[in-house]
Amino acid sequence: MSLNRYRLRHRAEQGERGAKYAQTMLAKPDRLIGVILLGNNLTNILITQLASYIGFRLSGELGVAIATGALTISLLIFAELTPKTLAAAHSEKVAFPAAFILRPLMGRFSPATWIAWLVSLISNNILRLFGIDAKKQASLALNTEELKSVVNEGNLIPESHQEMLGNILDLEKETVDDIMIPRNELVGIDLEDEWEDIIEQVTNSQHTRLPAYRENMDNIIGFVHLRKLLYMMHEGEFTRENFEALIRESYYVPEGTSLTKQLLAFKKEKRRIGLVVDEYGDIQGLITLEDILEEIVGEFTTDPAATKDIYPQHDGSYIVDGGTHIRDLNKALDWQLNTDGPKTLNGMITEHMEIIPESGTSLQLEGHTVEIIISENNAVKTARLFSNK
Repeated sequence: MSLNRYRLRHRAEQGERGAKYAQTMLAKPDRLIGVILLGNNLTNILITQLASYIGFRLSGELGVAIATGALTISLLIFAELTPKTLAAAHSEKVAFPAAFILRPLMGRFSPATWIAWLVSLISNNILRLFGIDAKKQASLALNTEELKSVVNEGNLIPESHQEMLGNILDLEKETVDDIMIPRNELVGIDLEDEWEDIIEQVTNSQHTRLPAYRENMDNIIGFVHLRKLLYMMHEGEFTRENFEALIRESYYVPEGTSLTKQLLAFKKEKRRIGLVVDEYGDIQGLITLEDILEEIVGEFTTDPAATKDIYPQHDGSYIVDGGTHIRDLNKALDWQLNTDGPKTLNGMITEHMEIIPESGTSLQLEGHTVEIIISENNAVKTARLFSNK
C-alpha cells in the first residue's frame, strides 16, 4: 500500500513482472487487503492457540497468562512494527517478491479468494449502512498545482529544471494576450514607402521577421523573412517585385488563446509568428514562438531592444514604461499585481482612475504608490513606482 503508484506504473510499463503483479493486485485493493488480513489473522490466531496450549501444559493458568503477555510483545515487535516499518521503508524490495506469493492466493479458484470475497461482501454491506461506498476509490489524478508540488519535491530534479517544468504547467493559465507585443508597438514595412526607405529599413532592422502592410497596421499583407533577402541583395536581384513575392500570408490567432494551445498550433501550422485578433477581426498585437518559449525557459536574448522597460532608482523606486506588461512587472519586482484585468501598467492606471491622468498625478495601486511622470497622447508613457510593502 505504500508503493509509489507513478513509479510502480513506470516499472510495470518497463516489463518488470513483480511490478505488473503488484499493479494488478492494487487495482482491487479490497480483495488484496482481504487476502492479506485473512492470512495474517489466521496465523495470529493459530499462534495464540498454540502458545496458550503450551503455557497451560507447562504452568497451568499462570502459564497461559505468561504466554499471552510474552506473545503480545513478540507479535508487536517481530510480526507488526519491525517488519511493517522495514517494508514501508523498502516497499518495492518487499512488495515485488511478495507479489509472486500473493498472486496465486488471489486467483479466481483460490479458496482464500472466495473467503476474502465473502468477508469483503459482508464488510461492504455494513459500510453501506453508514453511507460509505467502499468501491469508490480516491482518484490518483493530480491537478496542476498538485503536480507542481510533486515536481518541486525533493532534490531529484535540478532547480532550473523544476522551474521550467513549473512554467510548462502554467502555460495553460496564460493566454496570448498576456505576452503579445501590443499593436501600438509593432514595427513593420509600409509597402507604400519609397523603395530606398524600404531598403534602409530592411538593412537596419533588428528583427528577422517583419509584417508588411499598406498605409497602416490595419492592412497587414503578411510577413517577410529578412534572411531570405540576403541572397537577393548579394546577387543584385533585390527589387520591389522580388521583395513582395517573398511576403508570406499572415497567420491569425484569436485573442484569449492559451499558450499551450498556441504552442501546439505553431507546431502544426509550421509557423513562428502570428497576429492576435479580437472578435471583430481587428489586430490587437503580435505573438511569436520565441515569446512562448521564453515563458518556459526564461529570457534567452541579449538584444538590448528586448529588455524590459523597468529601471531601478537609487531611492528604491522604479521608472517604468507605461506599456510594460503587468506580468513582467510582477516577475521583475516580485509583486502580486492583479493580472485578470488590464494587461499593461497604462491600462491598470487608467482603469483605476477612470480618466487619463495628467503628469505629476500620484495614486495608490494595490499597495504601491504610483507617480505619473509623462502622460501624453491619451496614455501614460512613463511612471515611477514605489513599494509600500
